[in-house]
Amino acid sequence: MISVIIPTYNEEKNVENCLKSLLNQTLPRKEYEIIVVDGQSKDKTVKIAKKYADKVIQQKSKGVGGARNDGVKLAKYDLIATTDADCLVHKDWLERIKENFKNNKFICFYGKQEPLENTFKNRLYLKFLNTGIQIVYYFQVYLTVGANMAFRKKQFLSVGGYKNYNAGDDFELPLRLKKKGKLKYDSKMKVLFSMRRYEECGLVKTLINWLINVLKSKYNLNISVDGYTRKNYKK
Repeated sequence: MISVIIPTYNEEKNVENCLKSLLNQTLPRKEYEIIVVDGQSKDKTVKIAKKYADKVIQQKSKGVGGARNDGVKLAKYDLIATTDADCLVHKDWLERIKENFKNNKFICFYGKQEPLENTFKNRLYLKFLNTGIQIVYYFQVYLTVGANMAFRKKQFLSVGGYKNYNAGDDFELPLRLKKKGKLKYDSKMKVLFSMRRYEECGLVKTLINWLINVLKSKYNLNISVDGYTRKNYKK
């Protein structure tokens, strides 16, 4: 059994398609629950989510990592899968996660991102990113992405869940998780990942902003930088 956690914030244009992709799985519907954790959306996100999700709650903790933490605490099942409201998961996503966890040695799996906005530039960028993630995996560096990962609830809670970072919280988490068990990258565990941030803000600016946010969060720096979460997009 799997609990799927989806954080949302003003996602009325995307959340329905995301949830429909989760309902269109090869895994029987009775074997998973869908939990949406909303960050005080001002649009119709919650109303739409309630049509499809098993549970829709308002987050109490800070940040996107905090939203996921809130969802995990409410989850009924030991296996947790996470994605984002602007993503679409492949039909076999949950079935693949279930099969992966039959190996009790592993406590976390993470997968491959493909561009939802299927342009040459986006394909090239994600090809570079996915290749990098796969290469460093062989050196036991686990660059997990919250839009496409799954873990065991017990071990996740035992390390304290996600930290309240403005960015990079999903890269920091495996540093603690790997002390509890093995992590594995699975290139066949796929989601269609929205590139809207990169298209709207530009690749270089987005990456620089992400890096500054990581450093600000990690070292508690008193610097002014555009927030990486709760951003309203034009698309």
